[in-house]
Amino acid sequence: METRAYELTSGQHRAVVIRAIEGHFVTQHSHVSHCIDMTRIKSQTVSAKAAARLISAPFINTPVDTVITLERTKMVGAYLADELSRAGINRNVDIAVITPEITGEKLLLRDNLSPYVKNNRVLLLTASATTGMTLRAALEGIVYYGGTPVGAATVFGGDFGTEIEVNGAEAPVPVVRLFGTEDIGDYRSFPPAACPLCKKGVKVDALVNSYGYSKI
Repeated sequence: METRAYELTSGQHRAVVIRAIEGHFVTQHSHVSHCIDMTRIKSQTVSAKAAARLISAPFINTPVDTVITLERTKMVGAYLADELSRAGINRNVDIAVITPEITGEKLLLRDNLSPYVKNNRVLLLTASATTGMTLRAALEGIVYYGGTPVGAATVFGGDFGTEIEVNGAEAPVPVVRLFGTEDIGDYRSFPPAACPLCKKGVKVDALVNSYGYSKI
């Protein structure tokens, strides 16, 4: 399967690289035509720092108290908080970086973490958001716990616009993507019940989640 992989490099920084593998893959919400491997950005310091620098730029003048990281992006989130605290409106701010639990697709904050969200301005970071469902649910969770979502960022995102309407939020939440589905010209995502690959009897290559992929 790996022989089908090819790399995509950000036009803004050559250290920001993801891999795409064409095939038939199953994610939490959908069946997709490509597996997006973000291991380098999640695991290597040079790539993580470069990704954080790109993500921080649009939020340099957005007040941020806390960064919430999902899908194993905490290293990127730490560098993101550091970048934000170096310049702009957040200079010298001690920005918290936390990773809440996800239970039944809902954000769960234990008592020791909820003070970092309540009455605070929160920036959400995740690895992948092809449909926007995961982002919206997490942003609604921030509102539920008394926080103000001021932005969201994803390494790879679908074409759901540059803002997300969130129940309970005062305004639409801006979204930043490092890569999009448009960067992979033949990328397709389907509801599981309407997957044309399944209907054609095409074998599933692997199950995909935030930890990576497991071949079947």
